[in-house]
Amino acid sequence: MTRFGYTLMTEQSGPKQLVEYAVAAERVGFDFEVSSDHYFPWLESQGHSPYAWSVLGAVAHATERVGLMTYVTCPTLRYHPAVVAQKAATLGLLSDGRFTLGLGSGENLNEHVVGTRWPAVDERHELLYEALEIIAELFAGELLSYRGNHFQVDSARLWDVPETPVEIGVAVSGRHSVELFAPLADHLIATQPKPSVIDRWNRVRREKSLPPSRKIGQMPISWDLDADAAVARAHDQFRWNGLGWPVNANLPTTEAFARAASFVRPDDVASSIPCGPDLDAIVEAASAYWEAGFTDLAIIQIGDEKQHEFLDTAAKPLLDKLREAADPAA
Repeated sequence: MTRFGYTLMTEQSGPKQLVEYAVAAERVGFDFEVSSDHYFPWLESQGHSPYAWSVLGAVAHATERVGLMTYVTCPTLRYHPAVVAQKAATLGLLSDGRFTLGLGSGENLNEHVVGTRWPAVDERHELLYEALEIIAELFAGELLSYRGNHFQVDSARLWDVPETPVEIGVAVSGRHSVELFAPLADHLIATQPKPSVIDRWNRVRREKSLPPSRKIGQMPISWDLDADAAVARAHDQFRWNGLGWPVNANLPTTEAFARAASFVRPDDVASSIPCGPDLDAIVEAASAYWEAGFTDLAIIQIGDEKQHEFLDTAAKPLLDKLREAADPAA
């Protein structure tokens, strides 16, 4: 059965507001909640970027049922993987096993702030590979010393770990990343509904005799009773979304994103993001994910100012329609 999630969008909301939305999203019936982990918003108009791990700790305390997840954390530059392992294990305990650690190779926008150079994509994959090895070994609760090409760990141990280790999802996009990380991770994360990525992931895991995994996607919407306002808000805050991963991963500042997206028109945004009150249009766009083989889909509602109205009036009927469309037999 397809599971549907709500995105705690740290780039567009403050920390207290995010906790409020998390509680409301659980109440209306979302299955899980994912949080971005940024130091910068993509555009200045979004206006926020609180520390995701503090927010998730508060959300773990304030909720009871929903799964929680980072979507995604880069465990290589801004954070050392040994520290990420400690944070994730603690959240696993605070949430009573509801937390999944979502990892990715990162974006220059967030990682440049610690003053390190931004590596090319192949090196970022090498860094992430070593980080995954370190985190998975630390989750076992044993003493670890590690010496790789990029990271060293000296006699580290996590003293508070869940009885069942936190599961790990990894963001992938192409053949190389799938074949590199499918054997190491528990679950796939991707933002584009590409059946070829899912098929390759499943094939690699079968060849390694690994169990089936979740495939977790994410899709932005701009719900609003006023369709024109929905398009204007999506254009104001999400016009960067269509630039593509090779661009988005490498731009260093909100100003760079604004300049790179300056050619994007409101009509361009409206053609790629469901905007307005039509829930059936949202379902139609979302269907590309479960048809591609995704098991989980997290919805991003664009705009802090519309979260309460979306959660109070639109989220429940949208979830009903999504579940009926994705799993008609249910």
